[in-house]
Amino acid sequence: MLEYSKNYNILLEYDYKYSLQDVPEPHLYRDMFPYDEVPRCAFNHRLVPAEMPDNIWITDTTFRDGQQSRAPYEVKHIVDLYKMLHKLGGPKGVIRQCEFFLYSERDKQALRECQDLGYRFPEITGWIRASKKDFELAKNMGLRECGILVSCSDYHIFKKLKKSRSQAMADYLAVIRSALEEGINPRCHFEDITRADFYGFVVPFAYELSKLMEEYSMPIKIRACDTMGYGVSYPGASMPRSVPGIIYGLRNYCGFDSELLEWHGHNDFYKAVNNSASAWLYGASAVNCSLLGIGERTGNTPLEAMVIEYAQLRGTMDGMDPTVIRDIADYYEKELGYVIPPNTPFVGKNFNNTKAGIHADGMMKDEEIYNIFDTNKILKSPPTVSVSATSGTAGIAVWLMKYLGLPDKSIDKNDPRVLKIKDWVDAQYAGGRVTNISKEELAKVYESLEK
Repeated sequence: MLEYSKNYNILLEYDYKYSLQDVPEPHLYRDMFPYDEVPRCAFNHRLVPAEMPDNIWITDTTFRDGQQSRAPYEVKHIVDLYKMLHKLGGPKGVIRQCEFFLYSERDKQALRECQDLGYRFPEITGWIRASKKDFELAKNMGLRECGILVSCSDYHIFKKLKKSRSQAMADYLAVIRSALEEGINPRCHFEDITRADFYGFVVPFAYELSKLMEEYSMPIKIRACDTMGYGVSYPGASMPRSVPGIIYGLRNYCGFDSELLEWHGHNDFYKAVNNSASAWLYGASAVNCSLLGIGERTGNTPLEAMVIEYAQLRGTMDGMDPTVIRDIADYYEKELGYVIPPNTPFVGKNFNNTKAGIHADGMMKDEEIYNIFDTNKILKSPPTVSVSATSGTAGIAVWLMKYLGLPDKSIDKNDPRVLKIKDWVDAQYAGGRVTNISKEELAKVYESLEK
């Protein structure tokens, strides 16, 4: 079948339909995933076009996947963080949905209290086991959409579920049909998609889902889950690791619109943010994230990172309030006792802190030289300096201006107060000190000079 593409203004061929390949033995891609060695990234030089959707957004899994790697949140914590997600996402709902567990009384109470707030965004969705009883639970909680786990790699189908591909697909389709009959819009979590046989299982299964959508006239979403963080965004990378290839295939071979595709990445190989941005670029409308990236093992894609990525790709915050990122980080540290690594981008206490004297000297001349953007305006986090053996008079001058709350360039690095503090700092390191000097120590030294 030929269809005219409005995006490319050419005829595209859509004749071929992939069929399920019910293999007798699991296909584990041992050449890519030898297990006793680091995974290998192969290339076939097949390129797919970048095709960012008209609308992109962020979804949140802080209260689902984010709770699988830490102690459960209290009801108050969930409600407080949900309020902050609402404020951060802004009136346009760039943070579109928020995913909840439905099983414990604590989860149910938190969900109800968040529902009572009456926010349109983030829409509250659920995550359930694949059973009719759970669908009824979701329906009774007033949820329109729920996630359903449908593992798609042979690692899971053969080794975990102990089934064949045809058995797994039949069971999945029966469960999804049950959800549709209960009036629940299924969000199918294609677990471990970056180790799955894309053309032998993923595409045929997704195609069957597209037929169910047509039969019931109800939307079905696909969440492409990079469960182990194997995804790569390199041009020409081979399947099943290619993020562009996965998104392209789900759209063009299975008939799923961008609005029905979501990427869920993990950070095992430091690629979560890049892969999520690539999913947007190649046609998925949604990327699934958690606050501060807290999630299984190395965590999920950090939500705050994708807020900034959204602004970089779109050239606008679209009503989001990024200063809430600072409030969220402070809440985690003060209310939840969570220790944010100090060099964590956007939220760590040292993400815009400089210790080098040459950098501090540049900041004295113009803050923009060594700060990524106006972090005070955008993130409520003014740039800071730490004083060490390499800070020099410039570093001390910048520290003193920040400490006294004075405008930039109001204290010269040859100011007598700066020189006296520098003498004290030099004496510390001459005596064998190797650690940075705390702001409290410097404050005492400065106060002693003023007496």
